[in-house]
Parts: sequence; structure tokens; C-alpha cells
Amino acid sequence: MLKRAFLGGTLAALSFAGLSLARAAPAGAQAYPQRPVTLLVPYAPGGATDIIGRVIAEELSQSIGQRVVVENRAGAAGSVGAAAVARAQPDGYLLLMGALTSHSINMGLQAKPGFDLKKDFAPVTLAGTVGLALVVHPSVQAKTIPELVALAKAKPDDFNYASSGNGSPQHLAGEMFNARAGTKLGHVPYRGSGPAMTDMIGGQVKVMFDTIPSVLQHVNAGSLKAIATTGREPSPFMPDYPTAIAQGLPDFEIGSWFGVLAPAGTPQPIIDKLNAEIVKALKSPKALEAMKLQGVTPKPGTPAEAAALIDSEMQKWSDLIKATGLKPE
Repeated sequence: MLKRAFLGGTLAALSFAGLSLARAAPAGAQAYPQRPVTLLVPYAPGGATDIIGRVIAEELSQSIGQRVVVENRAGAAGSVGAAAVARAQPDGYLLLMGALTSHSINMGLQAKPGFDLKKDFAPVTLAGTVGLALVVHPSVQAKTIPELVALAKAKPDDFNYASSGNGSPQHLAGEMFNARAGTKLGHVPYRGSGPAMTDMIGGQVKVMFDTIPSVLQHVNAGSLKAIATTGREPSPFMPDYPTAIAQGLPDFEIGSWFGVLAPAGTPQPIIDKLNAEIVKALKSPKALEAMKLQGVTPKPGTPAEAAALIDSEMQKWSDLIKATGLKPE
């Protein structure tokens, strides 16, 4: 009887100790998630970032056993939403579906973006990239970049380029073109790609860089003429058009990158779990089809790969902003 009582007391003590240790375990080591997760998209609904974010949220909801809610919080070229996530508790319950190109540009162009892309975030994974294409109005008598450059230098007052707004990837692509080609195309900013594309088709502006999905239907319809794509390799979505690099513009590589970020300080076990589940979600048939329709090339990977891309993007855009003399707003 004494032996049984001793064993029973010992087991009870061990159980109590185990419970106490579980209660004392750090948040990152506890089961995650224990409540719904919010994926914040810092842009208006309907764009590629939003669409891919919603697919990730749907797939993630099924795999982690908790609802993942998409919240759109647009403003200041993505900085409003990014700043909100940067200030959030680092517990894995508020994540950012960021366009890394825009946020990298914001760090150099906005005097007070409200966040530090390197210090305030823990990268989870890249999602994909969307390439840009250089298009012109059909009235422009050029089929290649050298021909366009020759026309722009001969008649500089006739050539402006449209963008979706100051500080957008389209804007920086135009400035990169001027820097690499030695042209002086004037910048005409619009409030979004839609109005810019309308004026492009109408001939009010002659040149524009925009995402391949945005221009492809107009190129196929003959209302715009494509000159080049902006990847290091030809785009799988526009394989018949040579890259800007192949046409003589050195190191002319620009695309819009998407990725998932958590607040800095989020426990590594949570980052690792999110990475594994989001990478799996991005490889699902539904996600692959959605990315194909949006012209997105899948690029899921490790947190370290996402961090390396952020470093390289920030350096690239910082160098370009300094070289072109653009001033922070």
C-alpha cells in the first residue's frame, strides 16, 4: 500500500510539474495558432497582391485549423498597412502580405514611411514576382529599345512616360530607363494604373512600364505595342519579346515581388511553421492557377531567401534614387 501511495504521489507531482512547465513555456513554444490570424494587405482589393493574399489565407485556414482573415488597409503606397504590422505584437496573429518592391522603394522615397523594412519585420517567405513590360502607343514608330531611344533623343518633347503614381515601381522603371538609355522622358504620374492605361491607349502619353498582366490584353488587342520585358530572362507570359538587358540596357531588371512578413521578434517556431504552411499553400493547384491568371511567377522559399531579397532590393532602389536625384516626399 505504501509503495502504491508513493508511486501515486510521485506521478501526481510529475503531472503537476509538467502542467506548471507548460504554463510557463514561452508563447513561441505553445501550440500556434490558438485564435484567428489576420493577413493584412496594404493595398485596395482586386490587385495581384490582394488576390494572391486571399488564396494564401484560404489555403492556410484549412492547414492550420484557424481562420485566416484578409484585411485591406491601403494608403501611402502600402506604407500605412506596413507600419501597422511593424507596430503589432510579435505573436504571429497579424501578418503582412507585402509587395517588397514598393516597400523597398518607400524606404528611400518617403521621408517618414513609419517602418524600417529590415529592422521591423521578420520575413516568412517570398510568394512570387510579376514582371514589367515596356509598352508604347501604336503610333510610335519603334519596335525595339534602340529605335525608341533614337526617337526620344531626336524629339524629346514628344515623349513622356506614364506611371501609376510617384514612387511606384512603374515610376522607378521609367527613371531607370532614362538613366540607362540617356533619355529625358518626362514623368506623368496618375492615381493608379487604370487611368494611366486609359491615356496610354488614347495616345495622351506615349510610353509606359506596367505589369505584364495589365498590358498583355491591350498588346494582344493591338491597342498597345510591346517593346521589351524587364526580367533577367524572357517572361514565360510574353516569350516572344526580348528583355531590356538583351536590347542593350545593362542590368535593367525590375519586377514586383510579393511576400509574407511578420513583426520583428516573432518566435522562430512560429516563423518556421508559417513558412512551411504558406509554402505548401503556394504550391497548391488553386494558388498556382490564381498566380498564372495574374501573371505571377511562383517564388516560395525560406525566410533567409526573403531577407536576402529585401536587402538587395533596398540597395538597388536606394542607389537608383540617389543617382536620379529623386527626393523623399
